[in-house]
Amino acid sequence: MKQKKMLNSKKSAGNTSSAETAVAISVSNVHKSFKLPTERAWGLKQAIFNRLRGVKGYTEYKVLKGINFEVKKGEFLGIVGRNGSGKSTLLKILSGIYTPEKGRVTINGNLVPFIELGVGFNFELTGRENIYLNGAMLGFSNAEMDEMYDEIVEFAELSDFMDQKLKNYSSGMQVRLAFSIAIRARGDILILDEVLAVGDAAFQQKCNDYFASLRGEQTVILVTHSMGNVREFCDRAILIEDGKILKEGDPEEVAEAYEGLWK
Repeated sequence: MKQKKMLNSKKSAGNTSSAETAVAISVSNVHKSFKLPTERAWGLKQAIFNRLRGVKGYTEYKVLKGINFEVKKGEFLGIVGRNGSGKSTLLKILSGIYTPEKGRVTINGNLVPFIELGVGFNFELTGRENIYLNGAMLGFSNAEMDEMYDEIVEFAELSDFMDQKLKNYSSGMQVRLAFSIAIRARGDILILDEVLAVGDAAFQQKCNDYFASLRGEQTVILVTHSMGNVREFCDRAILIEDGKILKEGDPEEVAEAYEGLWK
């Protein structure tokens, strides 16, 4: 997704201050809720009857309740929280998949989200064809993918299998290919959702070395349950609990606060 996005916001005219240009992502008072069905109406008559009785047929589940933070350019930010805390919803708002019902998100730069590795793979196509297919989905031209192709294959360690159909790949090979495509789609901002735990131990170390090389060079947001990754890679971290930011700041302190939720 190679685009400069501004959700529910307008870019101000005139010169931009140096402080503003140093901000890659700004999230201001973001709220998001979903309607969960509670009663099914069997036909139009039942639906009208329910409405007259004041039965909505759904409950409103508030996922995000006023989230505020900024990410500086070149910063490696970790976002942690228990399942259901709102992390994935926040990532999908940043990625433009969801729209906040209240608040504002401003993205300064090209954002590439890696929320679900391998989404868009066609198992009847070869590994080679899937590289170009995924590249097109990320907004790259064939010429751009030609330049990245050798690096993708080398990182995935799959040079002997690129002309085989993806359905003949093991699950580990599929993940390695997806991850290698993802990290070569270098945007200004990378959003990663639990993508460090891929492949075998040797490939995971290779991925860890790659992300260590990004520190200070690229803006990265990492959502993870691994406090080891938070402590190793992140410059700053945010703990989300029940749709709100519970703690923000030093990765070690945020990791300890997260671990304290289980005690």
